[in-house]
Amino acid sequence: MADLRLAGIGMTSARTRDRLVQRLRDQGIDNLAVLDRIRNVPRHIFVDEALGSRAYEDTALPIGFGQTISQPYIVARMTEALLEGGPLENVLEIGTGCGYQTAVLAPLVTHLYTVERIEPLLARARERLKELGVRNVRFRHGDGSLGWKAHAPFDGILVAAAPLTVPEALLKQLKVGGRLIVPLGPEGEQQLVRFTRREQRMERESLGAVAFVPLLGGTT
Repeated sequence: MADLRLAGIGMTSARTRDRLVQRLRDQGIDNLAVLDRIRNVPRHIFVDEALGSRAYEDTALPIGFGQTISQPYIVARMTEALLEGGPLENVLEIGTGCGYQTAVLAPLVTHLYTVERIEPLLARARERLKELGVRNVRFRHGDGSLGWKAHAPFDGILVAAAPLTVPEALLKQLKVGGRLIVPLGPEGEQQLVRFTRREQRMERESLGAVAFVPLLGGTT
């Protein structure tokens, strides 16, 4: 029964996932490893059962606590942008949410550290990742704006919520040559930005308009 649940039927079947992957290709996603993860991660187990039939639509969906599961295109775009430039060993994810982005990214890096401020969401994500057999993720209930200093510096940092400005702690925890992918700005004006740390400066590149929930401090 567990295998059938992960494989999906009807609107959660392999054919439905293939159509989603083709849509992402049409929108410019061309990293084959990323597309393969989008195809094979069962997004329907990360949303409420009532929303399962919509899991492979290219849209954000509610996951409770005022949070959403990001649309597949955004997950693919952020993952692709993070991986451009070569393989990554130590990666930090800020905003675990339901764990879908975590599940897509984890097999594509060596070690993934993920921080979530809402404890029930983190617990749910941990269960889903365990169910999928993903073993290279360490979870932390904490304030994502502080990063995870104990495991820094990071080759890559992916932020799945939007601050108005990049938290200084995250910039400090990025190693030279490392890449930070983050949505920046107030609601309605957000841009996805890639920062690359160089020896004496921080390169900034805009990757287009996005819409994310705000990055909040503290825990709950």
